[in-house]
Amino acid sequence: MITVTLTDGSQRTYENALSVSDVAMDIGPGLANAALAAKVDGEMVDLSYVVDKDIQLAIVTPSSPEGLEVVRHSTAHLMAQAVQRLYPDVQVTIGPVIEDGYYYDFATEAPFQEEDLAKITAEMKKIVKEKLPVERFEMSRNEAVTYFESKGEKYKAEIIRDIPESETLSLYKQGEFTDLCRGPHVPNTGKLKVFKLMKVAGAYWRGDSNNEMLQRVYGTAWTDKKDLKEYLFRLEEAEKRDHRKLGKRMELFHFQDEAPGMVFWHDRGWSIYQSIQQYMRAKLNGKDYKEINTPSVVDYSLWEKSGHADKFGDDMFTVESEHKQFAMKPMNCPCHVQVFNQGLKSYRDLPIRLAEFGSCHRNEPSGALHGLMRVRGFVQDDGHIFCQESQIGAEVSEFIDFLHEVYKDFGFNEIIYRISTRPEKRVGSDEIWDKSEKALADALDDKGIAWEELPGEGAFYGPKIEFSLKDCLGRVWQCGTIQVDFSMPNRLEASYIDEQGDKQVPVMLHRAILGSFERFIGILIEQHAGNLPLWLAPTQVAVLNITGQQAEYAEKIGQTLKNKGFRAIFDLRNEKIGYKIRQHTLTKTNYLVIVGNKELDEETITVRSHDGKDLGSMNLESLIQLLDQQVKDKI
Repeated sequence: MITVTLTDGSQRTYENALSVSDVAMDIGPGLANAALAAKVDGEMVDLSYVVDKDIQLAIVTPSSPEGLEVVRHSTAHLMAQAVQRLYPDVQVTIGPVIEDGYYYDFATEAPFQEEDLAKITAEMKKIVKEKLPVERFEMSRNEAVTYFESKGEKYKAEIIRDIPESETLSLYKQGEFTDLCRGPHVPNTGKLKVFKLMKVAGAYWRGDSNNEMLQRVYGTAWTDKKDLKEYLFRLEEAEKRDHRKLGKRMELFHFQDEAPGMVFWHDRGWSIYQSIQQYMRAKLNGKDYKEINTPSVVDYSLWEKSGHADKFGDDMFTVESEHKQFAMKPMNCPCHVQVFNQGLKSYRDLPIRLAEFGSCHRNEPSGALHGLMRVRGFVQDDGHIFCQESQIGAEVSEFIDFLHEVYKDFGFNEIIYRISTRPEKRVGSDEIWDKSEKALADALDDKGIAWEELPGEGAFYGPKIEFSLKDCLGRVWQCGTIQVDFSMPNRLEASYIDEQGDKQVPVMLHRAILGSFERFIGILIEQHAGNLPLWLAPTQVAVLNITGQQAEYAEKIGQTLKNKGFRAIFDLRNEKIGYKIRQHTLTKTNYLVIVGNKELDEETITVRSHDGKDLGSMNLESLIQLLDQQVKDKI
């Protein structure tokens, strides 16, 4: 007898081997009709998988994350089949599932055009109506090479040659189309009904610029039309909120070819930057951090000693001077150890918390640069805590509270917590990694915070907690981090004297809350669609006169607001008031103060908010109270 244990703990027994699909039908026709794949003893399989022993079984349906991934994976094959039907000479290469969709790279002499997407979509819909069975079969590695070469698929054959000769490969066939794939896939093409092709782009074969340029077609797939509609709406909103467009419209910053990946901050953008820096500086002072500043260019030998040269050497900008090699710092930690190392330290001095708004440079690939989100020159709100092993838990716990305070003030209340554990390439013993990973897990567990593990994603010197923010469009941005490091202080000869008078190596906690200022500002701009909270806005108030008669009065109001510490301007240009209002609305000024003859005579002001709401007539003191309260409350 074969016993199948279901997710609810119930069991079913069968005398003979049968497919997962048969089990689903036995449970109920409704489940069998909805089923896309299954999990057998935790492993994803096709519905055709034969059950011939006792198993734990979960049927995967469209409502599950696994079901959505199967749909996207299968839709990628659907697209590849449609492409080869329309363009028989095109070769299929690689087609993975990505966030919110999938892509496939194709080798073709004639590049795809946007209008080709409509043709491919129409052919995909035809294949869906055909309800072609999707069948899995196996081949040896050498058989698979011969098979794809016979079809003229040289790229696919090249992929397979890199697989060990002893491996047996799985392939999937639907109609005339066959591709190498681990699976699983939907049982037939009729299950794939909600999809959209998004765009065409160029991509080098295997991501190497020395290889041929391929055509990459991106698509998205969902399990119901409502989800697709919501996704397309989010894309539309994201386009409206694009920080690069808003940055130009709001006159915040720009980029140019003479300094790729480096930001040219304009006065308005720099005002946002300074507001954030001053806020963070005040917070750090309240948490007993000592603010320092370290050199941007450091002898390359320090990076070799710290281990960064081995790990990040290709990403570092280097320069030679007087026959010595130097590097622009890609991060601040080795320099902070140098500050700690000055003078003898006692256990009584620990913890020592050092903070720096550290200017860093990394030689990111030009194709990866993306506005403020991915740059080559950036500043981190960096900090390093030197402590005893017994102090790790308390320091991590206190940092988590600190981080929550900051994120709340910036309007982010939904945080995702992940612990990144030891990577394959690392320094330090397994015993040290065990202690480090446990310290981070305990800190989150003690606060009752749910977290997930990212195996192998830790830094080369230690594990870390990653704090990710979810924005108003549901996008996730990894910003904050705290990392436990038992290794670098030892490599860089940091020490303190313990209670017995012996020399000990401190533990080093690497921590950041915002990450890079540049990226965080980009996130803020998109989160608020440029309508930044008053305390961050580059121009909080613009005072506008209607005619020249009110110019002196408008200037007086504007100057009073500036003297009170507000970022105010007075626009006295000889332009129509409607033109002035439109211009300051485009640059996202929070409040517009309008003065005409009536306001002049009554010594009042008319106030309008950035969203067009008329707040009516008031005296200047009432406006100042309103502004004071909003700045205080971080509204």
